Amino acid sequence: MSQDTSGNMTSELQGAADNERSAVSGSESVGASNLAPTGRTVASAKVGPAVQASAWRRRTGWLASLIVLPVAGFYLTPSLVRAFNTVSTDDAYVNGHVTLVAPRVAGKVVEVLVDDNNRVKKGDVLIRIDPEPFQVQVDLKRAAVEVAEGDLAAAESQARGLEALARSQRWKTQTASENVRNQVALLKARVATLRTKEAILNRARADYERGKPLLKSGAMTREEFDLRDQDLRVADASLKQAREEVFQVRASLGLPPEPQSKDLTEVPPDLDETFSAVRTSLAELLETMAQLGRPLASTNATPTAVIDEFRRLDKNGDIDRILLEMIPKVPAVLQAKARLAQARHDLRQAELDLSYCEVRSDIGGIVTRRNVNPGNYVGVGQQLMAVRSIQEIWIDCNFKETQLADLRIGQRVELHVDTYRRQRTFEGRITGFTMGTGSTLALLPPQNATGNFVKVVQRLPVRVELTEPNPEDSPLYVGLSVVPYVFYKESAQGPHAGARLQPHGLVSLSSVLSSDMQTEKGRP
Repeated sequence: MSQDTSGNMTSELQGAADNERSAVSGSESVGASNLAPTGRTVASAKVGPAVQASAWRRRTGWLASLIVLPVAGFYLTPSLVRAFNTVSTDDAYVNGHVTLVAPRVAGKVVEVLVDDNNRVKKGDVLIRIDPEPFQVQVDLKRAAVEVAEGDLAAAESQARGLEALARSQRWKTQTASENVRNQVALLKARVATLRTKEAILNRARADYERGKPLLKSGAMTREEFDLRDQDLRVADASLKQAREEVFQVRASLGLPPEPQSKDLTEVPPDLDETFSAVRTSLAELLETMAQLGRPLASTNATPTAVIDEFRRLDKNGDIDRILLEMIPKVPAVLQAKARLAQARHDLRQAELDLSYCEVRSDIGGIVTRRNVNPGNYVGVGQQLMAVRSIQEIWIDCNFKETQLADLRIGQRVELHVDTYRRQRTFEGRITGFTMGTGSTLALLPPQNATGNFVKVVQRLPVRVELTEPNPEDSPLYVGLSVVPYVFYKESAQGPHAGARLQPHGLVSLSSVLSSDMQTEKGRP
């Protein structure tokens, strides 16, 4: 049964094929019979549209080619020219200087005037520290300066007094051979001075004793008590000095320091005939000159020899002029000047500390990383915020070591920033090469002496600086990705053009920028 079925199916398929062939042949014959009267007209009606469409497509293709090829060439030519004339890398980014803001004095912050992303100028106040403690120190140092000025005036007065004393002793040495009575008068004057010093000492001791209970009860400050203690010690020293001066005069007269009658002015009635007043005056002159800082070596010489030695200090032998020039060089005056200078320096330092209460910006830029608030206590050198410069920026381009052969300082660089895409192109120039690849400057540089060395293409940071200021409308931010194109076939321009290393010496960024801007203006 299956065989019959298959045979029938085969016969049916063959019949269908024969019918199809006959139909096709019939249609062709009919078509031929129909075409016979008209011939070429019917053929063109059947074949013409296809041929016309093909011709139209060919003409459109040629026209499109004529339009697309110039346009494509117009847009692709700069890229091709750049590709054949530049060296580029995608490992580049914007870098810039950052200034850390830190106080110079410690204190409590009372005001913070800026916040992150605020733009500041050089010298703007960023932070204010409580100035009251520093103002107190300024007042104290100013008072110390006034005291030192008074000490200097006293020292100069004392020096002038010693100068006058030496002048008088000089005339006494020359004019009096044995003027003992003058020595007696001088002794009385010294004793009177001693009594004055004793009175001053008694007053200072009384003030000191009265100040002890006041200090314990808090009615008197420690500073005032120390001043009384100082006055007491100064009065005691002055008394000792006055007493020694009296003893000195009595010793110069050949008298005991303290007579039995306790009267220091007591002298023998024939004293003017016992000792030579000239030698006494000479001894006093020598002593005074020592206090003036000009001791004379001829201590055992005659008065005439001493005066001659003194005259040799001046080419004209003018003793009065010598004494006047000695006043500024008196040791007491020099010490007072030194103390005054120290006090003034302390005052200047206190004023500086007071001025440091206003923390100002050292550069112009943008505030970042603020981490201080009013009420915080800050220390010296503590980082409070940072200011990033807007203009002092550059591009760090990490070129492969195989790309560095033709790169030189001063070559023009075209910078494409990813942020602005094709909207803005920046111009720059190479200003230097880092002395070391990135791997050698890493925290853990590679060690290739272990035998497992694998060669890796190294990258060297190349610094590119802008030839124009950072624009306000489309600024470059630190960290942005940049694609630089170095026109190494063009001649290098600007400072150190064509060199690989910068020469010795410092070149400011402003001078480089101004030179590059002048070069750009002169370029056609």
